[in-house]
Amino acid sequence: MNSFLKRLLIILAFVAVGLLCYSAFVENIFSPRLSPKDSAKIELNDLNLKVEYNRPSRRERKIFGALVPFNKVWRTGANEATTFQTNMDLRINGMRLAKGKYTVWTVPMENNWKIMFNTRQYEWGVNEKMEPMWDPNYDAIELEAAVKKLDETVEKFTIAFDNTTGKLKLTFAWDTTLIEIPIEAY
Repeated sequence: MNSFLKRLLIILAFVAVGLLCYSAFVENIFSPRLSPKDSAKIELNDLNLKVEYNRPSRRERKIFGALVPFNKVWRTGANEATTFQTNMDLRINGMRLAKGKYTVWTVPMENNWKIMFNTRQYEWGVNEKMEPMWDPNYDAIELEAAVKKLDETVEKFTIAFDNTTGKLKLTFAWDTTLIEIPIEAY
């Protein structure tokens, strides 16, 4: 092997080791995320629904009205924007939501929440100033849902589908707050 190739291989090896060390120690790529990714799915007959989101933890903090301020748009989770996908048209609070993929944004308030299903796909939930990347011009529907208080504390933000009564609901639960959004196939 000629000396040029040997030097090139040595340089490439140093670069690779340097990138690995940077990733491991500076970016912490091997440590678990504070707000891990999760998803909620449901299949009912021909209806397939899926939500992908990140689950922040309460960790002894006051959540609504503090960490998540009242009356301000929230990315509905952490990190990447939360997405909602449906393979069929839906009726949500009497409004039609066409089949497709949406980002979900909320405005938590003391007694109710605004929920927006937005047609634009955002790679992240907030910009560099920690402001929501949500653009209201892309809202497909906006609705309100009442806040229900829970007797027990939910440690990790949880999005789920509830069909226990035969009436499908999309639910958001965190701390002592529960939001239920009724969903029907159109």
